[in-house]
Order: sequence, then C-alpha cells, then structure tokens
Amino acid sequence: MSEEFKEKLRKYSEGKLPEAERKEMEHELEKLEAYQVYLEEQMEQEDQPPGWRKETLSPQSAPPPGKAKKIIRRGKWKARIVNTFTVLAALLAFMIISTIITTLFYSTGDRTDIYRDVVSSAIAVSRPNTIVNLSANVKNLFRMELSGRLQKQIGGEQVDAGEYTQNYLFGLSGPGMMNWTDMRNAGNYYFYYPDKAAGSGGGVDDRAEWTKLQKLPEGTVAEAYLSFDQLFTTDTLLKKLEPLNLLPVWFAADIGPMSGSAVATAPLGFPYMPMWHESDAKVLQESKEKTGWFSSVSSRSVAYPSVESYGDGKLRDENFIKTLQLLQQHNSLTLKAAPFLQLDGALSYLQKHGVQLYGAVVTGPVKELLKLKEEPWVSHIRIGEVRLWNWRDRGK
Repeated sequence: MSEEFKEKLRKYSEGKLPEAERKEMEHELEKLEAYQVYLEEQMEQEDQPPGWRKETLSPQSAPPPGKAKKIIRRGKWKARIVNTFTVLAALLAFMIISTIITTLFYSTGDRTDIYRDVVSSAIAVSRPNTIVNLSANVKNLFRMELSGRLQKQIGGEQVDAGEYTQNYLFGLSGPGMMNWTDMRNAGNYYFYYPDKAAGSGGGVDDRAEWTKLQKLPEGTVAEAYLSFDQLFTTDTLLKKLEPLNLLPVWFAADIGPMSGSAVATAPLGFPYMPMWHESDAKVLQESKEKTGWFSSVSSRSVAYPSVESYGDGKLRDENFIKTLQLLQQHNSLTLKAAPFLQLDGALSYLQKHGVQLYGAVVTGPVKELLKLKEEPWVSHIRIGEVRLWNWRDRGK
C-alpha cells in the first residue's frame, strides 16, 4: 500500500476528501473487498478434489456499492468472530488433553489404591472406633477427590458418623476434611494411662460416667472407652474380653511416655478387625474390561488371612506394625489425614517394646457394660454414643 493511498484513506476517514475523490476512494474499497472474496474462493477451490467447480466472482462483478465504514466494520466483526472461535477451540483442546492426562495419571499402576489405603488406615489408627470406605472421583484439570462416609460400630450395627473428603492436584494432597454428624466424635473421648504410682484409680473420678450408664434404659446399646490398670498384650486382653457379651472394636497401644501426661487425648491404636493391605491379599480370580480409549474396569476376587475372634494376637500386632510402616512410607499424605500422628517415635517404641495395650473401645448392651464396674482391670470408663437396641446376643 503506497503512502499516497494511506494519506487518502486517512483523509477519507476524517471526511476531508473532495466529493470526486471520496467516490473514487469508495470504489477502490469495494474493489478490495471483491478481490478478497475472489481470493478466498480460489483458495477453497484448491482444497477441493479434481473436477469440483464453483461459480466465482470477478472484480468486475463486485457487489453493489456500499459505504467504506460498513466494509471496515464487517471486517472487524469477522476478525473478532474468528479470534473467538480460535480461543474456544484452543480451550476445548486443552480441556480434552488435560482430562486424558489426568485420567492416565491417576489410573496408572496402583496410585489411587495406595491413596485410599493410606488415608483410610490413617483414620483407623488415629480415630478410635472410626472407619471410612473411600471412593475416588477423577476430575478435569489434574484433580481428584477422595470421599466416603465415616462409620462407627454402636452395638450390633455400623452407624453413620459423618463424611470425609480430601482433594488432590497431580498427586499433591490437600488437608482431609471431616464433617461430623455429632461433634462429640471430633475428639472428646480419651483414655487414661495406667498410673502405678497412684494405684488403680489414678486419682480420676469417673463416677458420673457410671451413673450415666445406670440411667440409660435397658433396651439400649452404647460404646464405652475403657482404660486399664496395667498394660496387656493383645492375646491377654482378648482372653479377658471373650467371656463378656460385648464386642471389642478398637485397641489403644502404648507408644511410650507422653510428656508426663496421664491422659491420652490423641491415642494411637488399631481396629479389632485387621487393616488388610494389597500385599496381604491372595488373588483368586481377576479380569479386566476396556471401557474406552484410555480407561478400563478391573474386577477380581481376593481372600485375606483368617483371624480367630479372640486370638491371633501376633497376627494382629504384625498387621498394626505393617500399617504404621505403610503410613510412614507415605508420611506427607498421612499427615493430611491425621496431622497429629508422630509415626517415627511410635514405630521405634513399638518395635523395641512390642505392642502393649492400655485401653480399648467396646460396645454392647448397657446392662453388660455395667458389669465392667466389677472388673478390677478396668480402671476408668467413658460413655460414647448410645442407640436403641440392635443387639443379638452372642451364641444366639
């Protein structure tokens, strides 16, 4: 474009051209638009297969004369539309690619299974009588969410205790969020360490807890947090619990001196039912079905070691130690689910001194819990949740 034409175009836009030159400029602009249309059609023809024809416009068959401002305005809007569609196409391509990468990342190997195992185990060892069954929801933009219902054993049933959620960004975990249905479950129950110097009572008056238990109707069940007058091995404690018409659900393990405190407000322990992991499973049958380009569904049946109801203390202890080692291996993830765990010191103490228990959570009919008052090895009791009768006596 010559400088002379640019100058005329500027004057035309400012309305300073004489009438004759103005009409001449408008005619030139119309010719430019016609040339543009002609070139676009020629390019379209080059992209079509041989033999394809289309009637084209020549510069002499230009559209009826119009105003230059309308021509320029149409060009601007055309450019805006093209840019908009380009941005939308790029965004759509990014979303598709990110979704594929996210799916591949979280489905590769056993990454998601490890996340579920670590988080559920961290909750099980740090929250007395609390378990969670987690499901994974892979999202776009490299995100994933673990979520599940928190459950407690009260009497003969597992009852809903709240919801747990934890978000991930490319494997980096955010803090776990517990939404309790009853805030008393957030950590208001605790145990007392055996106090040999002060004797069996340890100077703590828990008469109000026994009175609470006495006032509960006979047709109810409850959970009870028991503290002992001494440390017991797992086998020894199970033998003491066996004659009782109660269900043990969680055991508190001794992990050494706790800054001189007699109260365990953040206990560490293990559930009555072992926390089996991937390496414990014996695969009986396995199949895999492809569901898409980058996804598949696997199914298998497995068997875990059998455990005697009131025995196999060694197996239970080994499962507890193995669980803590798994949590230590994924310590950063563990601390997002249970930030108060001190795994290094706890594991070192347990491996040196063995697993010894100073407390337990049991559940059952209130009339059976009241009988524990006569057991000399039960030094303290705290009553947890209460439910209407849902119990089936053992052996019936």
